[in-house]
Amino acid sequence: MSTNSSVRIGLIGAGGIAGAHVAGYLRNPETVTFAAVADPVQEAAERRAGDTGAEIYADYRTMLAEADIDAVDICLPHHLHKDAIVAAARAGKHILCEKPLCLTPEEAAEVDAAVAEAGVTLMCAHNQLFLPAVAKAKELIDSGALGKVYEVRTTDSFYNDFDPSNMGWRAHASTSGGGELIDTGYHPTYLLLHLAGGSPVEVTAMLATHRLTFMEGEDSAQVLVRFDNGVIGSLVTSWAYQPADGTEKFSVVGEAGSLTSDGTSLSLHVRGEEQPTEFELEPVHEFAAEVGHFARSILDGTRPLHTQKEGIEVLGIILAAYESAQHRTIAPVRSVRELVSAPTE
Repeated sequence: MSTNSSVRIGLIGAGGIAGAHVAGYLRNPETVTFAAVADPVQEAAERRAGDTGAEIYADYRTMLAEADIDAVDICLPHHLHKDAIVAAARAGKHILCEKPLCLTPEEAAEVDAAVAEAGVTLMCAHNQLFLPAVAKAKELIDSGALGKVYEVRTTDSFYNDFDPSNMGWRAHASTSGGGELIDTGYHPTYLLLHLAGGSPVEVTAMLATHRLTFMEGEDSAQVLVRFDNGVIGSLVTSWAYQPADGTEKFSVVGEAGSLTSDGTSLSLHVRGEEQPTEFELEPVHEFAAEVGHFARSILDGTRPLHTQKEGIEVLGIILAAYESAQHRTIAPVRSVRELVSAPTE
């Protein structure tokens, strides 16, 4: 594929988050063509297609077989991700997939094998990695501005107005994969992984249901993660409450100083310096940046920020957190990694 080409994307799933993805396509007219959309609800598909000229399909398998597309963008409920990824890979299509990548170690192994066998690019749609504060923080960490990193903290909490009438598939563990931690909590987990710069080794967690008692899963979680490079990570996430005033979106502490951010600003305080450095950051459309990065990765043959490797590691942290909370112990992050590396039949 030439660097002067446009990636023709087929959208799979026309629900709520798909609107943000379509906005991302339209902000990348030089590298992205919105070519098709598949959803069994025709009105939803027509709404997403709008006047773009995207072809409409009731079944994504038909779209994979018939549409002129290079890649798919999966915006389905959690429990449907694995089947769509595998089908797209076998059809030779590159893949952008909303979080979570999948739900179980067995699904992770199947995804990893399908993508590797097909030789396609899979990018996890981890939109918060494209926040300017996150990108700058990662640049500073990698440059050695903090020296050896000791600890990373991330937070993603808000007052969610879900009730039994509007929560739908998210209320059930069989379709969501758990509770809040594997949904909104996925964001601070991948952010923790990204900033820590290592692979997760072990996890301890406490879960709670403070307010959304009709859910099968938790509405809040606090998680500690040890990484193989010695970094200790902690995250707090909830649908039950707004975080207290002054709570950071993320912070990083190292031997030479610290970084802290509310998600829009970023401050670097080097040890020994009286005043921190405040960075000027230009706002971006996260989903436009995410879609643009996906397209450039395909066109240029480069690796996306997070592939199935990172998606599987994030899932491993979350599954270990569920195991830890259930058994009240420290759980190793091993099951996903071991199963993915095991020979497949």
